[in-house]
Amino acid sequence: MMLSKILITGFDPFGGESVNPAYEAVKLLPDAIAGARIVKLEVPTVFTRSAEVLEQAIAAERPDAAICIGQAGGRSCVTVEQVAINLAEARIPDNDGEQPLGQPLREDGPAAYFATVPVKAMVAGIRAHHLPAFVSYTAGTFVCNSIMYHALYLCERRFPGTIAGFMHVPYEPGQVVDKPEGTPSMPLDTIAASLEYAIEAVVRGDGADDAVAGATH
Repeated sequence: MMLSKILITGFDPFGGESVNPAYEAVKLLPDAIAGARIVKLEVPTVFTRSAEVLEQAIAAERPDAAICIGQAGGRSCVTVEQVAINLAEARIPDNDGEQPLGQPLREDGPAAYFATVPVKAMVAGIRAHHLPAFVSYTAGTFVCNSIMYHALYLCERRFPGTIAGFMHVPYEPGQVVDKPEGTPSMPLDTIAASLEYAIEAVVRGDGADDAVAGATH
């Protein structure tokens, strides 16, 4: 069954950056993809508030799927996350100054959740348009992992009709001007196109469970 409404979130800038390609790419998405309405939402790069904003949005919109987007500087393309872990471990403070160390995200939650969106099909959808993409098996322990975990927790406990997942995007070119030579980046329009192709796979309910789409490291 094709889905009719998708909530897509993207984080605001963090870590000293003036832009976050996550939400900048989300803003470039069309208002409908494969017939599904796209609801776009900027969320704060904050452990506590991002989960609250996400919960309020899911409750208000009741989407068929909630897909969160975040920046992973150093990655060379869009990666679709397979797993979120119940751990908050912040190397730097978030935008509200929170810096949890070794804390569970949900005291009553499991150690980990697997994404409920079709991860491998999303990667296959991007690659079908001759763009690089991989499955990732670590969303880190910062706010990206946090919002993915909270999304899956909320969809299991409060919104069982909604599937959820997370995609990481690389730096956009302007962010790497002052970074070391060889730091990867991807143009915003290419990032947005990758997101759109992945979302198309979600809307259609594509399956690619037998594909090998993960990175080797």
